[in-house]
Amino acid sequence: MRYIFLFLAILAAIPTSQAQPSPQTFLQYQPGARFTPHFKVMEYFRQVAEASKNVKLETYGETYEGRPLVMAILSSPENMARLEDIRKHNLGLVSGSAQGAQPVIIWLSYNVHGNEAVSTEAAMKTLYTLLTERQELLKNAVVIIDPCLNPDGRERYVNFYNSIHSKQPDATPYAREHYEPWPGGRSNHYYFDLNRDWAWQTQTESRQRVLQYNRWMPQVHVDFHEQGVDAPYYFAPAAEPLHDAITEWQRAFQVQIGKHNATYFDAKGWLYFTREQFDLFYPSYGDTYPTYNGSIGMTYEQGGGGRAGLAITTRQGDTLTLKDRVEHHFITGMATLEVSAANADKLVKEFTGYFADARSKPSGDYKTYVVKGAGNAEKLLSLSETLRRNDIVTGFATGSSAGTGFNYFTGKTEKFNIEKGDLVVSAYQPRSNLVRVLFEPVARLTDSVTYDITAWALPYAYGLPAYAVTAKIDPPVSAEPEKTVVVPAEGNTYAYLAPWNSTKDLKFLAALLNRNIKVRYSEAPFTIGEKTYPAGTLIMTKAGNPSLDAVPAIAAKMEVSLVKVPTGFVDKGADFGSDKIRFIRKPKVAVVAGDGVSSLSMGEIWHFFEQQIDYPLTVIPSSSLASASWRDLDVLILPDGNYSALADKQTAERLKDWVKAGGRLIALEDAVGQLAQGEWGFSLKKEEEENKDKKEEEKKDPYLPLKPYENRERESVSQFIPGAIYKVHLDKTHPLAFGYPEYYYTLKQSDKLVQFIESDGWNVGVLKQNDYLTGFVGAQTKLRLNNGMLFGVKEMGQGEVVLLTDNPLFRSFWENGKLMFGNAVFMVGQ
Repeated sequence: MRYIFLFLAILAAIPTSQAQPSPQTFLQYQPGARFTPHFKVMEYFRQVAEASKNVKLETYGETYEGRPLVMAILSSPENMARLEDIRKHNLGLVSGSAQGAQPVIIWLSYNVHGNEAVSTEAAMKTLYTLLTERQELLKNAVVIIDPCLNPDGRERYVNFYNSIHSKQPDATPYAREHYEPWPGGRSNHYYFDLNRDWAWQTQTESRQRVLQYNRWMPQVHVDFHEQGVDAPYYFAPAAEPLHDAITEWQRAFQVQIGKHNATYFDAKGWLYFTREQFDLFYPSYGDTYPTYNGSIGMTYEQGGGGRAGLAITTRQGDTLTLKDRVEHHFITGMATLEVSAANADKLVKEFTGYFADARSKPSGDYKTYVVKGAGNAEKLLSLSETLRRNDIVTGFATGSSAGTGFNYFTGKTEKFNIEKGDLVVSAYQPRSNLVRVLFEPVARLTDSVTYDITAWALPYAYGLPAYAVTAKIDPPVSAEPEKTVVVPAEGNTYAYLAPWNSTKDLKFLAALLNRNIKVRYSEAPFTIGEKTYPAGTLIMTKAGNPSLDAVPAIAAKMEVSLVKVPTGFVDKGADFGSDKIRFIRKPKVAVVAGDGVSSLSMGEIWHFFEQQIDYPLTVIPSSSLASASWRDLDVLILPDGNYSALADKQTAERLKDWVKAGGRLIALEDAVGQLAQGEWGFSLKKEEEENKDKKEEEKKDPYLPLKPYENRERESVSQFIPGAIYKVHLDKTHPLAFGYPEYYYTLKQSDKLVQFIESDGWNVGVLKQNDYLTGFVGAQTKLRLNNGMLFGVKEMGQGEVVLLTDNPLFRSFWENGKLMFGNAVFMVGQ
């Protein structure tokens, strides 16, 4: 018996770290020998957490496909015993309710792009190393590891690769294993790029992750990525443009981290670069979002991505292996932890000062932002909800007062009235810099070479009148606006009327159609009693609707206000039996997906139908488009893309015949350009004016074309428009523009414009002269962007082609475009 006690005593004396299963022991292969399925990664993290008191595993949500979202929280035994106190104290540093030193919080995010799958493999090695040979790093640090931000995308890639790779990895770059099928594994279930969704949180993974991020608010955040196969490793400091809201301390510590990373890479002889390509400007990345929230936010980029597989030959003739890629990410992760833990006190002190400044002396010209509902309370609530998810404090004015501020819609400083129900956002709050970045009308761009959109101000994205005020104003506000939803009491009803100006109204219409309730709309304003109803107003009559009594309950559930009228006789306008009151047929809608189609564009449409308005959508493979039977379809959507079927004359003619017989074709972005090349009755705007101006310049200076080679990247931006905001003039009498005022704000990412349609069509949304508002536009591109059509309808026989040259559903955060897309689906052509 005494030998049993002796054995138990020896076992108890073994350090906890010895009980940790290594990745190699658990997986039965070396990290980097193959790609590990997501479920196996989760099981490894679970076993490690069960074996150690120094790690806590939390499941914080799940993906659209039901996979768990998990994070591991690591620290020393002493810190783990008071982990919740550390978290709350850290939030106190943000709010100002706490002071003093504490462990630094470092968050490591892996695999936000599913086919950049190496980082999850590195996460397992990092976890194990921190709990074994590098436990000393946990004395002054709490480390949070999210091993896979995008499980659905990762599994798409890993299943592809593990099912087709050769017995021995084929490093030949053109081998099958280096080419993913459409849509690739980069994006999530709905083909959204989760690395562009931190601030907008349109996707379930983003919402659940950012909720946890804001519960912890780390001082350091690293987002691990991959880039092209031939690129050396990239780490901070970041490239210009850096938004000027980023502090000198944040810039300086990026350099410090970069230099420490470099010592390891120098010792190994590994190539790397800094200060190029990857900037800190667009606010919704995994490096910028933490940066605008007081962290040292960084992107690390390993060469490889979805093409590299287990091994690939680079342009230089070297063989890049998965094992190499794992080691590079592991080294930068550990080096970052080293320098951050060594500077824990300084990081926490600067973090505390960052938020003290935010609360008392916010940066930027504007100190208050006022956004008006303008008869669209639903959009205002939607904006408020987006801000709330980012822990931005807002309020709704409870009375009236005067102010002076920059009018987003006129571009002028004007006097205005703050009215009851207006949304008020003060810059005097912890998230001050994030408020500034999301709202400032014009952000200062220090470098025009950037790899994402350069304008996103939320008043334009939501289409709501707003004012940016240089003064601190504190009107009385309430946390929530007064509820204004009206559902009529039971009684004699001839028809119900409902508004049409928001995404919520779209969802309401979809619910009615799904219940086979007949819905009409007015194509012109009408008046009953003393109230005038605008064009697009939804009308549900007793005639033909035995289920009319269900309408109020549906409206109440969706918080849509109804008006009950006892007659179809109007005081002004068309009576409800007039042919100017259009019947909305329940459309059978399809979208094309597959090779040649932008997965991002298709995913935005798919997500719109399934997650936002809950209306059925048929997905047709692009490879089947030529052979598909369209007779049962009412609406066919062509997302951004290049369609081989449209290049086939026979298929194009069949499609035209379908449109002429009553079909509705909705084309977005490059699909519009491809149709313009065929005989569809419209064309893109030519470049004659730009070429004329260019020739005139060359006459004045014959040496103008002589440009230094070293400036080639700068010169290329003259044709560049990464994302700028323009004012669009609308014909609000056309169904495509129902629910809008005479204008719309579009995010332009190309120079495409359609020539004004002169016959058999309608120019619904057009650019005139000088409609540019904000964001970078290359000089040559700016010359082209005037006097052309962006949104319109070309009539063909009994049907029509809806032309959406810009994307109204961009990343699903461009809220004001969703109604226009809904108009294209449900209103046009009825």
